Amino acid sequence: MPPFGGPPPFRGRRARRGDVRMALLALLAEKAMHGYEMLRELEQRSGSLWRPSAGSVYPTLQLLEDEGLIKGKDVDEKRMYSITDAGRSELKSRTRERGDMPWDDPRDDKPRELHEAAVAVGEASLQVARVGTADQVERALALLHETRRKIYALLAETP
Repeated sequence: MPPFGGPPPFRGRRARRGDVRMALLALLAEKAMHGYEMLRELEQRSGSLWRPSAGSVYPTLQLLEDEGLIKGKDVDEKRMYSITDAGRSELKSRTRERGDMPWDDPRDDKPRELHEAAVAVGEASLQVARVGTADQVERALALLHETRRKIYALLAETP
C-alpha cells in the first residue's frame, strides 16, 4: 500500500486458478524449481504484467502434489518441485485446448508498453526530484498532475 493512501501500486492482471495451475506445470516441465523461483519466473516471462501471489501459487502447488501431477522434495531447506508423467500428460492436454501459455498476453503488447512507459516517467520524475531546481520540480509536478487528469479523462470517454 502506498504511503498516505491512494490506489494500490500496479500489480498486473489477476489470473484464473487454471492459469496458475497450467503455468506451474509448464515451468516444471522445463526444470525442477522451488516456489519462490516459480514466482519470479512467472513475473519475468510476463514482463511484470502478471505477478501471481504466494497465496495462489503455494496452495496450487500443494493441490498439484496431492493430485500426483508434481512431486515435492526438501533440498537444502527448500521444497523443490518436479513434474510427474501424469503432470506432463495434463499439461499436454491443456496446451492442446488453449494453445498459449498463461503468461502470454493474447491481446497485444500495448498494455506492456503502457506499463513500461509509466515506469520510465516515474524514473524521470524521481531524477528531477533529486537533482532538479525548484522551478524544474514545480513544472514537472504540474505536468504529472495534468497527465494524470488526461489519462483519467480517457477512461471517462464512451468507447
